[in-house]
Amino acid sequence: MNYLKISLIVIFTVMHTVVWSQKDTIKLKEIVVSGNRIAVPFSESSRSIEVITAEMIKAVAATNTADLLQHVAGVDIRRRGIDGMQSDLYIRGGNFEQTLLLIDGIKMDDAQTGHHTMNAILSLDNIERIEIIKGPAARIYGQNAFTGAVNIITKKIKENELLASVGFGSFDNKKASVAMSHNFDNAAVFANVGYQKSDGYRHNTDFENKTLFLKGSVGSIDFIGSFAERKFGANGFYASPKFVDQYEETQTSLLGVSTDIFTGSFKIMPRAYWRRNQDMYLFIRQNPAYYRNLHITNKMGVETNVVFESSLGKTGIGIDIARSFIVSNNLGDHQRTAITGFFEQRFDQMEKFDVTLGVAVSSFSDFDTQFLPGFDIGYSISDDFKLFGNIGYTYRVPTYTDLYYVGSTTLGNPDLQPESAVSQELGAKYLGDDLQITFALFNRNSEDLIDWTKENMDDKWQTQNFSQVATKGFDVAVNYQFDLGKYAQGLNVSYSYINDEINDTTVDFTRYSLNSLKHQFNTGLNTRFSETLSQNISYRYVERTDGESYNVLDAKVVAHIKDGFELSLTANNILNAEYTETNLVPMPKGNVLIGLKYRIY
Repeated sequence: MNYLKISLIVIFTVMHTVVWSQKDTIKLKEIVVSGNRIAVPFSESSRSIEVITAEMIKAVAATNTADLLQHVAGVDIRRRGIDGMQSDLYIRGGNFEQTLLLIDGIKMDDAQTGHHTMNAILSLDNIERIEIIKGPAARIYGQNAFTGAVNIITKKIKENELLASVGFGSFDNKKASVAMSHNFDNAAVFANVGYQKSDGYRHNTDFENKTLFLKGSVGSIDFIGSFAERKFGANGFYASPKFVDQYEETQTSLLGVSTDIFTGSFKIMPRAYWRRNQDMYLFIRQNPAYYRNLHITNKMGVETNVVFESSLGKTGIGIDIARSFIVSNNLGDHQRTAITGFFEQRFDQMEKFDVTLGVAVSSFSDFDTQFLPGFDIGYSISDDFKLFGNIGYTYRVPTYTDLYYVGSTTLGNPDLQPESAVSQELGAKYLGDDLQITFALFNRNSEDLIDWTKENMDDKWQTQNFSQVATKGFDVAVNYQFDLGKYAQGLNVSYSYINDEINDTTVDFTRYSLNSLKHQFNTGLNTRFSETLSQNISYRYVERTDGESYNVLDAKVVAHIKDGFELSLTANNILNAEYTETNLVPMPKGNVLIGLKYRIY
């Protein structure tokens, strides 16, 4: 696809888009984006940020969070099966190690490998909204926010409620969950228990999932807890397609406690957290003794952030101290201490301009101290139209898999150096009541990029640092709402273009870095013509750097039955597209899921 075709797609995007509902558009403008220190309304941010609200989550033809994120331009979810069973998270051409996932601001990175980032991803029923920062976010969150960050904001406890849901679909896919929330005099609690099981869509892709989520408050103290256990056949997931009998079990848990303290012009936000992950991998499911890996990682941390408002604007200061441990029969036993300090200053007292300066200073017990500065600037042409730009330095230390893994097809490299990049972005956004347009150009120059490489097809994959990789691109989304009768209808369209140039021609094969979403086109139509039925149809076109392209069509129909009942039918890959997203693992063809929910207030 040449630049003329790209331009035509952009023009089509600008001319043919409409979205969500007017009510939701207004709410979106008012949402405060939850930075760990300085929080600003969505409309005032000078970065590329996309917010998926609860209303949007209900509308899209997705039954899980991984599939939902597929609909965001610039976000690449590389899945290995149905219902987001095993997925990796990429933003703007980065790899799964370079994107940070957070739950209510708690960092969910894993010292073993970024493959575990999505292990503890929450059910859609537990989510209030999702904030996606595209571009460098290291000065806000520290390392691992190399190409962006996804912050899942969990559901607010607003009212007493009981919600039960069941689902049954293709490949003997069965799922059920029960959620309840209750408000007390000086406390509140929300709990969700889920179970899912499937025979799989081909040999050795069966799975069984168990989840528990708990959120609550007692006085001014907030707490959060989650547990996810996944057992799944991993046919060709990690080695090569010819190894069909791989198997894996993971357990991921999170505990966090936090509070907000207000004193004068200061807001103090202390937090403590613990994340644990256990990963058991078998190369041959029927013969565990042949090759078995067991890795257990623990990350414990304390974090305190302070925000001060003055005549200059908002000042944010924070410190995060985290200790990571791994016990592994393959990688060995290791510990890492990371201490990161943050400073941010937002000047927004000028009539049209806002400027945010910031720096994170990260010190690692096994690597050098790094300074991660960043700079955002915005100019408001009107209340609805804004220009913005930002630049930032990002950094990531190798995981223990990068450093020490030894397998039949892969070999780590203990001599790896951290990878780094300088990223720039220029953009514009128009946020009217009916029309929303966002556009951003981005550039990232990476040095010492870490990837698994080999020079010959039959060689082992081994990690190494590249000399330099340049990533350029843009993304655009145009949204406009309209009404038919008394109901809001809408269409959303977005497009992303990414071009990678690797300046190390000595490497013939790379596993992850060189298969970006070169072209990504998403569109979704939401319709409603009665109180009973609402519909969504979503289309996605993808062309990757390696030349593979595919078209995927999904649809969803929801019947809103009185007395708290809701019946839904979700159909994925209606066109039966044959495609892979990672490691040559074929994605399932057309499949459906029928769901029933019952809500009591």
